[in-house]
Amino acid sequence: MVQTVKVPPEFSYILENIKEISYNVNNAKAKYRSEGDTVEIMAVTKTVEPEKVNFAVSQGITLLGENRVQEYLSKKDSYDKSAKVHIIGHLQTNKVKYIINDVDMIQSVDSLKLANEINRLAEKNSRVMDVLLEVNIGDEASKSGVSAQALYELAGQISVLDNIRIRGLMAIPPIGADESVFEHMKELFEGLKEKKLRNMQADVLSMGMSGDYELAIKHGSNLVRIGTKLFGARKYMEV
Repeated sequence: MVQTVKVPPEFSYILENIKEISYNVNNAKAKYRSEGDTVEIMAVTKTVEPEKVNFAVSQGITLLGENRVQEYLSKKDSYDKSAKVHIIGHLQTNKVKYIINDVDMIQSVDSLKLANEINRLAEKNSRVMDVLLEVNIGDEASKSGVSAQALYELAGQISVLDNIRIRGLMAIPPIGADESVFEHMKELFEGLKEKKLRNMQADVLSMGMSGDYELAIKHGSNLVRIGTKLFGARKYMEV
């Protein structure tokens, strides 16, 4: 995955981090998953300069996760165009119009209101938007996301929207959560797939960040979102 290029000294730590993360991901896959399973590494780019992001892209990390619409809009023209971009932060309905034609997926859909707006604008722009349903798996008041109990009802409501395709689930387990929380998310994901809903291709379980991505892979995640372990500590909340 990592190309041989001349590495600017100021980016050498990113290359070493990519090597370590890739090793750990492959090791977790070998220990816990079936042969042929894939796990994609997402670079979470909150507060990271485009030059650092583009270096990571040059080394094979071609999926970017954006938390804030305003920040993304300020950086998108500087990004390597080969990278795919997902919105992973809480998305307000009045911000959908700014990203509807630029991102490949919205991972943080947690209400019918938001889904309806995405669907309306996707239809207006002649596209189908891939989404993940965000689950508040720890029932934390400080986090967005649909409750586990309401997940399948929401999925059914969204599945009738023709310009949205449900691709799976996303979650941010509580810091220090035990394995039962991760296993619960895996069970919810498997249950969603069994629903066989319209406009659904449930093939993505986005779970695992810098502190718990190996545990998440053990419990079925096939997309891990890495920020701090990749780019180092940032000014704001770590991801």
